[in-house]
Amino acid sequence: MPHPSPRISTLLWAFLLSWAAHAQQNDIPLNRDIYYDIDRNGAVKGSTMHTGLRPIIGSRADLHNVMGHRRDTIPQYYWITEKLFKEHLVQVKEGGFHLVVDPAFRFEVGLDYREASDYVEDAVLQQNSRGFRIAADLGPTVSFQSMFMENQATPPDYLFYYSQQHGVMPGQGRIKNFNQRGLDFAWATGNVSWTPRPWINAQLGQGRHFVGNGYRSVLLSDNASPYPYVKLSAQTNNKRFQYTAIFAKLQQVARADRLPTGDAGESLFWWKRATFLHLSANLGPLQLAVFEGTMWKTINKDGVMPFNAMQLNPVPGLNTAANGFEGRNTQLLGVDAKYRVTDRVFAYGQYALTDPGRARYAWQAGLQWFDLLRKDLHLLAEYDQATPFAYTKEDPRMSWTHDNQPMASPLGTGYTELVVRADYGIRQRIWFQGELSWMEHPWGTAMAEAAGGDIFGPTQPTGEEGRTYRRLFAGANASYRLNQMYNMQLTLGYSMRDLQPGVPGRDSGYFFLAFHTGLFNRYYDL
Repeated sequence: MPHPSPRISTLLWAFLLSWAAHAQQNDIPLNRDIYYDIDRNGAVKGSTMHTGLRPIIGSRADLHNVMGHRRDTIPQYYWITEKLFKEHLVQVKEGGFHLVVDPAFRFEVGLDYREASDYVEDAVLQQNSRGFRIAADLGPTVSFQSMFMENQATPPDYLFYYSQQHGVMPGQGRIKNFNQRGLDFAWATGNVSWTPRPWINAQLGQGRHFVGNGYRSVLLSDNASPYPYVKLSAQTNNKRFQYTAIFAKLQQVARADRLPTGDAGESLFWWKRATFLHLSANLGPLQLAVFEGTMWKTINKDGVMPFNAMQLNPVPGLNTAANGFEGRNTQLLGVDAKYRVTDRVFAYGQYALTDPGRARYAWQAGLQWFDLLRKDLHLLAEYDQATPFAYTKEDPRMSWTHDNQPMASPLGTGYTELVVRADYGIRQRIWFQGELSWMEHPWGTAMAEAAGGDIFGPTQPTGEEGRTYRRLFAGANASYRLNQMYNMQLTLGYSMRDLQPGVPGRDSGYFFLAFHTGLFNRYYDL
């Protein structure tokens, strides 16, 4: 029997990928390695994909040549190498049922050559993370997924001090200390996704979301820990407009934020509800979105407050009109924009208004360039700025935060940052990544040292002159991607953090070797 021509094989493969995408209602894992490919597809002028709210549902994403969905043409001659380097660990297909199970892990060792720790010197640092990811399609309209990670780590000093100050590992979960310097933390994400009609989707789950097209977000980012949510999303048939409403429950995890025990065996943490509304429009080469975020004060000195029906309001702008910026609830209004310059270049930007009466806001401008000079050489340059006291609130628990972490940039408030990132791939297996970040921030070793730089601090100038800290973060790594289906790779890298004026334990020069999967984003460039 003659073999089909290469053109027919390519068309057949594209058709199968297209069919799989329309049957896939799970979110694409929120990891920048994967979204580089999606953003490259979204840079094409004819693209109708809405990229400003992530993660993106598989059935709404352009998955052509995206990691985890592209065809792997490297030959494997044994079933064990096929399983290790080309396939999901477990894969089941029975009629309309499709299940995949993959490991999620990070085994890392390293040395910090600039560490000046009160706890340890010249010690081997490590991270030992184990977990899994499950994703399934129950026919063409219902999907579910789940991911869990259990971690033990001895991180560089600056991350250790951050975790002691905030009670969490950045972007992941609450910590428990062990031994002299160890941290134990775990987190889980997952959801059920239902698309009864191609234009509407509903989700119930726990996870993170990101609003924007760049590296940071001044509106809503995946910097904080996962949170429970309900998400409703709809598109017009021509994909010109996309509307999303997210209803979430957030909390603060400081020891002082424990509520009275009552009948529970362990005291609950102080919590608040949140409503995030996002409306995106494709206007030719311009993609423009409006965003409204509301954090609702749910608990006062008398206990849980009566439910406010406006928490379910689906119309952007009405909550701000009703609450104002200076009431007990927290309001944020913003816009997000992306302009396709060419099929390989787009410019993007954001503006967040947190208190117009006191001129408190944040903004962003950036550029992404794909296949610069050669295939798989990508460049991102971005500038972010937040005025002093942006995102703060008279009640510190009502600041734009969750689990003691900012919900926008991990730098919190009162910062200026320039970020440049470059990615270079060779045959989709070997990858080089580099980052350079310069930040100025009125924030000292104690959180209240400089007014206007602490997202949990005072919301008015104190009359005291604060200090401006400058932080340089630079990192480079080389990776060999072993399996694209769950981004399994071996990485050798170095990162450097320099804080001026110098503070003991806040500088770092970390050299590491890691065997890991990349299925979520880590923001350790604080």
